[in-house]
Amino acid sequence: MVSRKITVTNEQGLHMRPASIFSRAMTSFSSEVNIFFHDKKYNAKSVMMLMSACIKRGAEIEIRCEGEDEEEAMNKAVSLIEGGLED
Repeated sequence: MVSRKITVTNEQGLHMRPASIFSRAMTSFSSEVNIFFHDKKYNAKSVMMLMSACIKRGAEIEIRCEGEDEEEAMNKAVSLIEGGLED
């Protein structure tokens, strides 16, 4: 398992469009990908779960990836968050 804390800098946080971009990217990995926010776990492959988290700009989240391609999944997740969630 790999884990990393990161701050969301995207203007919209992880709402409709950014959540969709993120979850779509994470579904391409076989690893489990979860976001921890306010002591709750959210499946990062589910756009509805991400939207229900109400993650806003400036929020610190923890991304955890576990599985055979966990490093690649983490790299992509961090890249998307740091890049403002652009495809």
